[in-house]
Amino acid sequence: MSDPVLSLRNAALSLDGNAGRVDILHGISLEVARSETLGLIGPSGSGKSSLLMLMGGLERATGGEITALGRDLTAMNEDALARFRRAHMGVVFQSFYLIPTMTALENVATPLELAGARDAFDQAQSELEAVGLAHRAGHYPSQLSGGEQQRVALARASAPRPEILLADEPTGNLDGANGAAIMDLLFGLRDRHGATLVLVTHSRSLAARCDRVIRLADGRVVEPERAAAE
Repeated sequence: MSDPVLSLRNAALSLDGNAGRVDILHGISLEVARSETLGLIGPSGSGKSSLLMLMGGLERATGGEITALGRDLTAMNEDALARFRRAHMGVVFQSFYLIPTMTALENVATPLELAGARDAFDQAQSELEAVGLAHRAGHYPSQLSGGEQQRVALARASAPRPEILLADEPTGNLDGANGAAIMDLLFGLRDRHGATLVLVTHSRSLAARCDRVIRLADGRVVEPERAAAE
C-alpha cells in the first residue's frame, strides 16, 4: 500500500494494573489507505478500542511504531499529539462526552475555535444542519435524547474536516433506529469529505459496510484482513 494514512509496525500496548503488568496488544502491524473504511471487530476485551486509541495517539504504544499522515505518533509528546489530533483527527466515542454547560452549537464550535476559525459558529451551525439538528442548536446536552447527543458529537468531530475519523462503538448506547441513522451520517460524512474512517463495532451489519474488516482476539489479529463483502 503506497502512502498509507495510518501505519502500525509491531505496535504493542502494556499497562500496569493492581495485579502487575498486563499486555493489551501484541505486535499489531497494519496499514490503512486514504479514504478507506476499516472495521475492527472481535469479542469484548480483544483490544479493539485500545488499538483505536493507539491510532489516535490517545494511548501511547509501549512497543513498535505508529505513523499517521507520515508523522511518527510514538515520537510526539502529549502537547504535540493534542495539536496533531486537533488539526487532523476527529474522534467519536460510545459515550458522547459533550460539555454539559454548553449548547449543542457551542459544543460543535469549540474545536473550530481552538483551531482559530473566524467563522466557527457559522460552520458549527452548518454541521448541525448536516446532522438534522439545526433546530436544537440552542439546547443543552441534558435536553437532548441519546441519539441527538451522538449527532452533536458526530458534528463536533467532523466540523474541522479531519483527514482521519475514529469511531469507538458509536452506536453502542443507541437503539436500532438511532444507531442506523448515526451510521448513515458517519458514512455520509466520510463520502462527502473523503476522510479515512476506522471504527470499532460489535455489529455485523455495520462491519459489512466497511471496505475492510480486521478481527482481533486477545490483543492479536486472528483473521487475515478481508473485504467486508467476502
